[in-house]
Amino acid sequence: MENNFKMVAKTLFGFEELLAKELRNLGAQDVKTGIRNVSFVGDTGFMYKANLALRTAIKILKPIKTFRVTNEQDLYNQVYKMSWEKYLSENGSLAVDATVHSTVFTHSKYIALKTKDAVVDKFRDTKGTRPNVDLRFPDLKINVHIDRQLCTVSLDSSGESLHRRGYKAATNIAPINEVLAAGLVMLSGWDGQSDFMDPMCGSGTILIEAAMIACNIPPNLMRKEFAFERWQDWDVDLFEKIEESLLSKTRDFHHKMIGYDKSPSAVRKANDNIKNANLEDFIKVSHEDFFKTQKAGEEHLHMVFNPPYGERLDIDMENFYADIGATLKHGYPGTHAWFITSNLEALKHIGLRPSRKIKLFNAKLESRLVKYEMYAGSKKAKKQ
Repeated sequence: MENNFKMVAKTLFGFEELLAKELRNLGAQDVKTGIRNVSFVGDTGFMYKANLALRTAIKILKPIKTFRVTNEQDLYNQVYKMSWEKYLSENGSLAVDATVHSTVFTHSKYIALKTKDAVVDKFRDTKGTRPNVDLRFPDLKINVHIDRQLCTVSLDSSGESLHRRGYKAATNIAPINEVLAAGLVMLSGWDGQSDFMDPMCGSGTILIEAAMIACNIPPNLMRKEFAFERWQDWDVDLFEKIEESLLSKTRDFHHKMIGYDKSPSAVRKANDNIKNANLEDFIKVSHEDFFKTQKAGEEHLHMVFNPPYGERLDIDMENFYADIGATLKHGYPGTHAWFITSNLEALKHIGLRPSRKIKLFNAKLESRLVKYEMYAGSKKAKKQ
């Protein structure tokens, strides 16, 4: 217990409860949701496990100091006082990023610069030499968060954002973020117990995330590196033990996973990414126009997709969304169809009544994740 410490997992708006549930299932203690973040308690091994296994986390931060600040000099003095030699050597390298929500501190880059100055000055004054700045592959990545006058200094244990899973070699014009894709699939209630389809699959992200959920494969196994691998207390044996333990919990999947896209280049990219993720045994992608397809067989079908919003692709959105509604209604009985869109105007043209609507953000675009339940026969008959 005495080796436990507090951590903060950052996530996307609307995914806080999903992430909290993931953390509890992994064995985290004292889980508390915030806005776009969830705090929890665990040990070093749990920090490794969280980075490997969480699907809806963007970063795992380890707070090491919290204090009040009234101006930039105050920040500099407080950071200077910290025992940085515990975390970094004078021959190492560092990078600092900052987020500020304050009327006093308004420029995050300046806050990051002030923090960096305090750390390197401390080393120069005590060791006679100073660490270098390396923005791409630093030995230590420091995160500074100022909320009004409360400053939290954390170590970033993830490094590059955790949405970069490592399987994507190729993307399309409007790719979906891997964390967003995993969260959509989880919000849809996907449990791996039926056939799954993405009828506008682009580079295959939703299919890959859904397959990893169905097979309980940790999402970040393929990453080249986590930031904690450069820390002074990096324990490679412990990391490998945790990796093995997570891999021993994978499971088989006995249904079909189908992807369609009407762009041949998208189909090629999706297949490349699926191969990189070692999931070609589970997912089959083909060159099809969804509007000219219909459901094969009587089995229940679970559908999740990310149609164009009209942000980057030039399409007549009203007709396009009307075609989605018509295709679902006439071609896909026995289907639960979920999709995300930021085009709330076009959504009115679907011609179907959604049974769920969830507010989310795709990057900066306010969006809705909507669910349509397509019954075989009439809905009235289904209820009876």
